[in-house]
Amino acid sequence: MNESKYLTAIYSFSYFGPARIKLLLSYFKTAKKIWLSKSKELIEIGLSQKKVLEFDEYRKNFDIPEYFEKLKKLKINVVTILDKNYPVNLRGLTGAPSVLYFKGTLKTADTNSVAIVGSRKMTSYGREVAEKFAGELASFGVTIISGLARGIDTAAHKGALSVSGRTIAVLGNGLDTIYPPENTKLADEIIKNGGAIVSEYPLGYPALPVNFAIRNRIVSGMSSCVIVVEGAVKSGTLLTATHAAEQGKTVFAIPGQITSPLSAAPHYLLKNGARIATSARDILEEMDMQVKVDTERIERVLPSTKDEAILIEFLTNEPMHLDELVRISGCETAEISARLTIMEMKGMVRNLGKGMYQKV
Repeated sequence: MNESKYLTAIYSFSYFGPARIKLLLSYFKTAKKIWLSKSKELIEIGLSQKKVLEFDEYRKNFDIPEYFEKLKKLKINVVTILDKNYPVNLRGLTGAPSVLYFKGTLKTADTNSVAIVGSRKMTSYGREVAEKFAGELASFGVTIISGLARGIDTAAHKGALSVSGRTIAVLGNGLDTIYPPENTKLADEIIKNGGAIVSEYPLGYPALPVNFAIRNRIVSGMSSCVIVVEGAVKSGTLLTATHAAEQGKTVFAIPGQITSPLSAAPHYLLKNGARIATSARDILEEMDMQVKVDTERIERVLPSTKDEAILIEFLTNEPMHLDELVRISGCETAEISARLTIMEMKGMVRNLGKGMYQKV
């Protein structure tokens, strides 16, 4: 049995978080030695007798081969901090999860990635903005990361998928269930489109409220920068932004209506050093991606020149607003917005501001 399997078994014992795992590895040197350690040794390095007894009982009942067989049947993969293919963005961060479970495609170097987070109780403005930013960024090959929660998270994932983009969802429970349950289909779509659902929690671990605050460090950690759309002053949204700042990531905030309680979080962040974001271009410039746009990627995401031709035809006689183009085309706002952004970068259309576009 290899080291990764032993570490996965140890990390499944909920008392052993990243800090304790680091301590145990520094003392025992290998995960196998931790798993086979005697109670006396564990007590000597500072673990309480109660927790040692619990760990002893846990080891007696945990069948490692059986556990990995179950993971295989569920098509759940595992990567640990000991593995070379552990995500680069997480490696080295304080509190990085020792073990990650995932379904789908998890890349080692997902460097062009952006987290979009916000309130579960979003406004229509919040939904539109989250889908727009996610769609436009995904069109440039940026991976969109969020938490699959209701509200802004869901809108961000859907915005990326609307342009066949890649997105990753970080869950606060074991991957043998999806929470919230109504996003089960969305999780399947994320996987089918080359993305992944990810969690540090073992099979059978429930979606406890405390889990979501803890998982936020992974959402920000896997990202190059974080965009805050909406949120209250005391919310998980601000926790994610705090994690991002502590990890040295740039935090962007999208301004909202001053009368909306859900504008409190982004406005608070803007007053305290966050960068303002009013378009996807702001994010691309921060990531130094404007000059790195992959033309082949654009054509792959938007393969139909017919679609571009239709938009050009609409704009031939006069400038039109984004909303009008959405209405007459019958497409989603995020999709049209993303297409127009790509066409602008190609020099086909010009953004006149306030949602107005004209043919060049």
